Amino acid sequence: MQALLRLSRAIDRVNATVGRYAIWLIMAATAISAINAVVRKLFNYSSNAYLEVQWYLFAWSFLIAAGYTLLNGEHVRIDVLNHRLPKRLRVWIDVVGYSLFLTPLCVVMLYLCTPLLLEKISSGEMSPNPGGLIRWPVWVAIPFGFGLLLLQGWSQLIKSIAYLRGQGPDPTMPPNKKTAEEELAESLRRQGRGTEGGATRPLAD
Repeated sequence: MQALLRLSRAIDRVNATVGRYAIWLIMAATAISAINAVVRKLFNYSSNAYLEVQWYLFAWSFLIAAGYTLLNGEHVRIDVLNHRLPKRLRVWIDVVGYSLFLTPLCVVMLYLCTPLLLEKISSGEMSPNPGGLIRWPVWVAIPFGFGLLLLQGWSQLIKSIAYLRGQGPDPTMPPNKKTAEEELAESLRRQGRGTEGGATRPLAD
């Protein structure tokens, strides 16, 4: 189990790194959008390439950050009853979800999109829009993103099984987020330091 947990931590680090850098893709898309708007207004010139590169960057940021989003527990859940259930039952639900839903979905997507990507690369397919871009670079984001999501699903599955066996931390807590007990202990320590620092001295006679 410890070897699997080390693998899980390695996957977490990969997706955490990818997630931190994905924000730069959004920033680049925003900058290109602003420059395109300024050039169009000032010089009455525009190109479909400017528009398409924005779509490409957004697609890349959305897809490659999916694993990072799962790592931090930020995917949308239809959480009507789940939060009312005992913690162990919620973890069991996650185990079923990662095993029977997330993993097959990612595997099917990788199976279906990889031949299409190879076809796009070999054909050199271009956008049908005048001045548009070559298409395969944006297709690369699909297997790359689903691959990272699949790995993160396996990482979450490992952590969930370790928790159920009493060999790992709570997998429902996002990384670097403190539990209620840890927050209470830290609050008490801060109060203790504040009391010591603000202790009044007795008045001199």
